[in-house]
Amino acid sequence: MGMDSDLFCEGLVRRFGANAAVDHISLDVPAGTFFSILGPSGCGKTTLLRLLAGFDKPDEGEIHIRGQRMNDVPPNRRPVNMVFQHLALFPTMSVGDNIGYGLKRRKVTLAERRKRIARVLEQVGLPGLENRDPQELSGGQRQRVALARCLVLEPTLLLLDEPLGALDLKLREQMKVELKHLQKQFGTTFVYITHDQSEAMVMSDRVAVMRDGRFDQVAPPEELYREPATPFVAGFVGDNNRLSGALVAIRDNLAEIRLDDGALVQGRVVAGELEIGQRAELFIRPESLVLSADRVGPGLSVMEAKVRTTLFDGANSRLEAENGSRLVYARLPQDGSAPRLPPGSAIGLAWDPALARVFGAENP
Repeated sequence: MGMDSDLFCEGLVRRFGANAAVDHISLDVPAGTFFSILGPSGCGKTTLLRLLAGFDKPDEGEIHIRGQRMNDVPPNRRPVNMVFQHLALFPTMSVGDNIGYGLKRRKVTLAERRKRIARVLEQVGLPGLENRDPQELSGGQRQRVALARCLVLEPTLLLLDEPLGALDLKLREQMKVELKHLQKQFGTTFVYITHDQSEAMVMSDRVAVMRDGRFDQVAPPEELYREPATPFVAGFVGDNNRLSGALVAIRDNLAEIRLDDGALVQGRVVAGELEIGQRAELFIRPESLVLSADRVGPGLSVMEAKVRTTLFDGANSRLEAENGSRLVYARLPQDGSAPRLPPGSAIGLAWDPALARVFGAENP
């Protein structure tokens, strides 16, 4: 357990019948960290958050908050607050009364409540709105009131259960920046669960990618993106092309794979024991692909394909191409250098093997 840990868990297990929704999870979250748990629906994220909040008890393992064991501490006695997707603001109370509700239950004096409510409203960018009705506020403002209601209690941990899920796209993008700013401003440790990789990547200091009750990888966002540890992480975090074939050689940590159409391509071996002849998977990011006519040189891997369509995507064009029955995606710059490629055009897509990642196939 780290000396500066706000949250330390070891060997957490929560079973429902024969199914382990949380399967031997361990984590160590330093104070002041924005820590996200990212994974698909049904992977165990919410169950894990409920264990941390005290709404459920683990079958095995330990939960410590600031060095204190929490397994048998009820939710209302833990230094934890929680923000839900549906904000659960009291509709019959003013903004100020919503924020001060927890303080009132703790028997904080009226004068002190008013002072702390005014201060936290200033901090979340809603000064002077104490007497407003929550229904008069925008979705983003209500989100900040819900955060203020938790942060005014000065919790050690703030648990956030997909709080942006009910917002429209533009407001969600705005609130990602707001949440990151507020977390740094308050210095509170955030534990945030989401299935949206863009939320986790933009806001977090560290991200745990969860699958089937376990963590596949825990790392800063940049490392998850550039150095995925498993095929699941490579496929789940960001866009990736996934090419499969037979492993024919490994030289200097570069694996050579014969794709099903006969092409030989290369990528860097990540981890694990690979054997010649086994099925392997190569992952390459769309932005790492270039048209082979634009860049010819020794050591590049090249794959033949036919253009399916080219879509305008802001700063880039999204090129969709077919390699046999497989769709491949590339991002080409919108600087006038990329040629016009009508559907059906034969092209070559090339990449530096150092930018590709190779794993043994999970389902040979």
